[in-house]
Amino acid sequence: MRNIKSFLILALLAVGSALFAAYYFTRQFSQSKHSSETASFEFSTPVRNGEATTTLPGFREASKKSRPSVVFIKTEASVNRRGSFWFFDFDPFGNIGKVSATGSGVILSADGYIVTNNHVIHGADKIEVVINNGKRSYLAEVVGRAPSSDLALLKIDATGLIPIELSDSEETEIGDWVLAVGNPFNLTSTVTAGIVSAKGRNINIVDNQFPIESFIQTDAAINPGNSGGALVNLEGKLVGVNTAIASKTGSYVGYGFAIPSNIVVKIVNDLKEYGQIQQAFDGLDVSDLSEELSNRAGGLNDGVYVNRVSNSHRTASKGLQAGDVIVGIDGKRISNKAEYDEQLALHRPGETLRYSLVRDGKDKDAEIRMENMDGAYDLKRKESVFSESLGAEFENISKVEKELYGIDGGIKVTNITTGKVRKMNLPEGFIFTALNNQKVSDVDSFVTQLEGLRGQVRIEGISPHGGRQFLSFYMY
Repeated sequence: MRNIKSFLILALLAVGSALFAAYYFTRQFSQSKHSSETASFEFSTPVRNGEATTTLPGFREASKKSRPSVVFIKTEASVNRRGSFWFFDFDPFGNIGKVSATGSGVILSADGYIVTNNHVIHGADKIEVVINNGKRSYLAEVVGRAPSSDLALLKIDATGLIPIELSDSEETEIGDWVLAVGNPFNLTSTVTAGIVSAKGRNINIVDNQFPIESFIQTDAAINPGNSGGALVNLEGKLVGVNTAIASKTGSYVGYGFAIPSNIVVKIVNDLKEYGQIQQAFDGLDVSDLSEELSNRAGGLNDGVYVNRVSNSHRTASKGLQAGDVIVGIDGKRISNKAEYDEQLALHRPGETLRYSLVRDGKDKDAEIRMENMDGAYDLKRKESVFSESLGAEFENISKVEKELYGIDGGIKVTNITTGKVRKMNLPEGFIFTALNNQKVSDVDSFVTQLEGLRGQVRIEGISPHGGRQFLSFYMY
C-alpha cells in the first residue's frame, strides 16, 4: 500500500512539473512572438561613393531604364566554301550562300545612331536592327568602324528612340554593382547582374596592328549574343559596351569584358564626324614592367617601360628616351600598358599631353604633341576607294605603318563584303605590297588594275599580324 501511495505522489509531482514547464515555455514563446512582431529584419544596405542604395530596387530601376536602349542586331553574310591559304579559286560555285549571326547594340541618339562591336557586323552584307522586342525592325547602314577598339557606329532611319544615358567610366570602381543588358542566345532583352571585378584589362583579343584594349572586367553573366550590348550601373547609365568573354567553351564561365564608356564616346564621336577613328600616336614603343625591366628601372613596379622612341616624332624624341618609365599622363596614374593605351585612346592628334616619368631614379616631366598616323597634327577624314566587284575598301597605308613594317608603300584592304576579295580569304587589314611582281603605292591605280586582272595572279603582302605572305590564285 505504501508503495502505491509513493508511486501516486511521484506521478503527481511529474505531472505538475510537466504542466509548469508547459506553462513556462508557452509564456516565453508568446513573449518572443510579440517581440518579433515589433522588430523587423533588414537587408544590409550597400554603400557606394558615400551614398546608401537599396539593392533590389536599384536593379529594377536600372533594368527598366536601360532595356529600351538596347537593341537586337541580326546580320547576314556570304561565306565561301573553296579556297586555301595558298590558292584561291574565284569559281562562283564556291559560294555556299548566306550565314546569319546575332548580337546587340546600344541606342545613342533619338534619331537612330547605334553603337555595337565591330565583330558583330564584320563582313555583313545586311544588318537588321530590331527594337522593342521585335515590334520594330530597320535596316542599318555603317557610319564608321574602328577595328582597333572593336567598335562600330550604325545609323537607322528612325525617330523617337530612347537613347541610353552615359556615365564617366573613370568613376566606376572595382566592387561596384553593374548590369549586363543584351540578347544572349537570341533571348532578347536579357539582364544579368554582377560587380566590376577589375579595370584596365588587356586580354589580347583585338586583332589589329594598333589595338586599344583597356577593358572593364565583370562577373555579370555575358554570353554569345551579348556582344555590343550595354554594361550599366545602378542608375541605368552606360558604363561600357560588352565585348568579350574569357571562356574555353564559348559560354560564360565567370569573366566578361566591356569597353569603357569614355573610350566608346570618344571613338563614336570620331566615327560620326570623320568616318574613322582619330587615333593619337606619341612615337613611343612601350611595354609592361616585367621583372627584368623592373630591375633595370630601379625596382619600379608601376608604369610602362619605354623600349624605343621614334626618331621621326618631333616632340617624343626631344622629351623621352629608351629606358624611361612612364608613371602618369596628364595627371592620370599609369600602372600598366592597358591604362597607358586607354589614356592615349581618349585623345586626338594635335593635343599636347604631359608625361610624368622616372629616369635613372629621378622624377621628370615631358610634353608630347600627339601625331596622326601620317606624322601630322591634323584630323583627317577617311579616304578610301570602294570597289563593288572586289567587294572591299582600299586605302593607302600610313607613315606609321610604313615605319612599323619597314616598307616604302602599300594598299590596305578594309570593310570586306560580298565580292572577289572575300573569295580570296584575305583578312581585313591585309596590306598589298606587290601585284604580279610590281610594287603598289597608289590606291586608285591599284584598284583599277585588280578589277581588270584575269588569269594567274601573284600577290605579295603583309598580314595584320605583320607576317609577310606570297599568294597565288586564278581570277576569272
